[in-house]
Amino acid sequence: MVEQKKQTVAVVGAGVVGAAIAFELQSRGLQVTLIDKGEPGRGTSYGNMASIALDFAAGSGPTTWRKMPAWLLDPEGPVWLRPAYAVKILPWFLRFLAAGRPSRLREIEDAGMSLSRNALSDFRAMLSAIDAPELMTEEGCLAIYETEAEFAADRGHIDLMRRYGFDFDVVSGGDLRALEPALSPSIAKAVLLPDNKSIRDPYDLVVRLADCARAHGATFVSGAVRNIEKSGDGTAVVLLDNGERVSADSVILAAGVHTRVLAEKLGEPIPLETERGYHTQIMKPGVSMRYSVIWPHRAFMITPTAGGIRVGGNVELAGLDAAPDFRRARVLVRHARRAIPDLKVEETSEWMGHRPALPDTIPIISPSSKMQGVWYATGHGHLGLTYSATTAQLIADMVTGKRPTVDVKPFRIDRY
Repeated sequence: MVEQKKQTVAVVGAGVVGAAIAFELQSRGLQVTLIDKGEPGRGTSYGNMASIALDFAAGSGPTTWRKMPAWLLDPEGPVWLRPAYAVKILPWFLRFLAAGRPSRLREIEDAGMSLSRNALSDFRAMLSAIDAPELMTEEGCLAIYETEAEFAADRGHIDLMRRYGFDFDVVSGGDLRALEPALSPSIAKAVLLPDNKSIRDPYDLVVRLADCARAHGATFVSGAVRNIEKSGDGTAVVLLDNGERVSADSVILAAGVHTRVLAEKLGEPIPLETERGYHTQIMKPGVSMRYSVIWPHRAFMITPTAGGIRVGGNVELAGLDAAPDFRRARVLVRHARRAIPDLKVEETSEWMGHRPALPDTIPIISPSSKMQGVWYATGHGHLGLTYSATTAQLIADMVTGKRPTVDVKPFRIDRY
């Protein structure tokens, strides 16, 4: 008997989304080549806030335009647009504002929540498959509010969770102190999100996914991808800067914000921007925390992860090439010490990464509209870790001809 040739797949990008896709496809019996210019997990996935955040929130709303002047004027605010980048990002901003129209907003919320509904169960299944269930904590997340005004300002988000049936509890006073003694007495109220779990080390997760994919037979190729072409026999060819060529029946583009350049070369430009995020990893925090904590009013998060406590978040709009401005990371640490007064800042490291952001907040999980056999998995914004396992399932279903468990029409590449 002649052994049937395996379907081959090249996955471009070895962050958490690409590594999850590579593992899922290899587990389904396809022959996978994972490609990245660096080692798996060393890009944006290295520094995320380790949060499985099921409480999706659209980035733009009907009143977003009112906040834009402050983004230009306050370099320590939750969103900072560098003035020198304002003209270049204007087309993206116009689409961002358009996505906040009430008629479009409900569609975006439905789409985001359709992924959130499956995210936790898909993530648990993925961790079980790589024999690493211990990488996820069993504790949830606390969204904290220092004043009733802050809580009232977040009412729309709370109503959204209620509308889509997500569990949460409002706690205050002694009940809040019992949940998280490290919090400052100035924190008046919190919303407990019991299903928003954390990952003990997001970098370790990506390494484990890539290693398990290789253990099942996948290969890893190190190199920067220059272009994707179609060969005479109908397969796709991934061209690397070093001259290497990787042929495959299918190609998955999961290179985060860098997917934008490859999409342009394929003739289907996508409005993919970088939301630059910062973190400070504190290895001697002098305090222990049971829960991860998010402060919506100040747009940052505190997570026990990677052997210490990580403080990060915020958004800086300045493009791919501008040098990091680590003042933003230090502002977040100041905010964190307001929330956790006993937090010590010793043995620290600072980091900046590029979240791949689309104007309507939801990702592209889609076949190419220009080249058969090419697929996209990008634009997850702040939710790359959260949606990684679900995205892997959806891409694997589409590549193998299985009907996806989620309606993928909202995530098509040609929606722009």
